Amino acid sequence: MATLSHPSRRMFLAGALQGLTMACATSRRVPGGAAMPPPRRVALAGPGGRAIAVSDWRPAGRTSGTVLFSHGARSAPWRYDRILQPVLAAGYRVLAPLHVDSTDHPRTAEFKGLASWRCRIEDMRALIVSIGDAPFVAMGHSYGGLIATVLGGAAGVVPDGLDGPLVPRLATSTLAFSPPAPIPVMMTREGYGALAVPALIQTGTLDVPPGTPAGNVDAWKGHLTPFEAAPPSGHRYALVLEGVDHYFGGAICDANQPGPMQLDGIARANAVAGLFLDAFATGETDAAALARLDAGLTDALPTRLVRR
Repeated sequence: MATLSHPSRRMFLAGALQGLTMACATSRRVPGGAAMPPPRRVALAGPGGRAIAVSDWRPAGRTSGTVLFSHGARSAPWRYDRILQPVLAAGYRVLAPLHVDSTDHPRTAEFKGLASWRCRIEDMRALIVSIGDAPFVAMGHSYGGLIATVLGGAAGVVPDGLDGPLVPRLATSTLAFSPPAPIPVMMTREGYGALAVPALIQTGTLDVPPGTPAGNVDAWKGHLTPFEAAPPSGHRYALVLEGVDHYFGGAICDANQPGPMQLDGIARANAVAGLFLDAFATGETDAAALARLDAGLTDALPTRLVRR
């Protein structure tokens, strides 16, 4: 796993965390649209007795698999109804911790700087242990997309105070909505290159990071770094949605975005994500589902799906 010296950490810390914080700042529940049913609330014990609050949504019928979801910076699991509801409706159990950087977390003021990076990894470690040996899909958005790649084998920078492998075992597959470009205090390009499981990496042509200089119209492409850096295996996918930004116009993560909500983009993302889950969720590739997924491969927008 990648490591970084303390002076380098200090050099990059301010800018890196500012970008992640701005990504989903001042979030609140998205009004209207598909609503998740009330989850079962679970409390896990983290290091030092820190409580990890987990939302546990279980499907009404047969369970198709398990999805561990990590939300964006300052956001919360219940701000993602529009991408999690279809997952639940397809029969997947969804488990999502409330990370310490969330504005809804009661102790968020106690965890400054890179503390959220360490705690997020601790949260996912505890969640993986809690489900025993059940196979799981790692899913996340923005900061949570970065976490999802770690659960798929990406070699993140080891946080101070954390020992051993970043996760006890790997996901069957990774589904990352708009993971950040490399952030030297958390993830390098080489670290992303260690992604070891089937992966779907999503972004949009308006998904430009905060602070990007005017005129840099290709800045959204940085979100595809995990797809580009990982060795080709035939099961690495990149999904690019034309006219879609980081929040799908406020449909996920941050309802304070000016909009309008990009609901067509959400529908296209969910359709591809559903096919990906069907193909790889169990750890055994479903040939029929894979064929349906690959039938959508195209270099053309508005829904570009490519594979390496």
